[in-house]
Amino acid sequence: KASENPDSFSVKDGVIVVHGPRAHLFYDGPVENHDFTNFHFKADVMTKPGANSGLYFHTRFQESGWPSIGYEVQVNQTHGDPKKSSGLYGVQDVAEAPAQDNEWYTQEIIVQGNRIVTKVNGRTLVDYVQPDDVEGDRKLSSGTFAIQAHDPGSVVHVKNIKVKPLP
Repeated sequence: KASENPDSFSVKDGVIVVHGPRAHLFYDGPVENHDFTNFHFKADVMTKPGANSGLYFHTRFQESGWPSIGYEVQVNQTHGDPKKSSGLYGVQDVAEAPAQDNEWYTQEIIVQGNRIVTKVNGRTLVDYVQPDDVEGDRKLSSGTFAIQAHDPGSVVHVKNIKVKPLP
């Protein structure tokens, strides 16, 4: 289910192509009734030069705007934003791009209890334990996933999305 600008998402040869004005593609399906708490997410991602995107989790559908609930894992190798791929956006950022544009990389997000781990090609980049007293809507709870279309100049490809619910 897409918000705002659904044409920012298309599928070509089994690959989700993200290209267009701001939008978010939310998972709205039967697995866990699209409400995940603990999970292991894995997807293959490729950025084109200058691309910016994100993978949200513990979020929920919003008609417009940047998702106000949940966490965003950044997708960005060479866009001007200094926050690079696999960082937990605005919480525990990654300063050095862990992958190259025009090359597939595997992004993992593992959430178990109050711990978030992100990996690129098997290498851990974030290992964050959320404090018990965290405030606001950027916190662990439960929810769905969303892929972000950030701006019309960004092109990102996503394929082989797998999610394993964890106890």
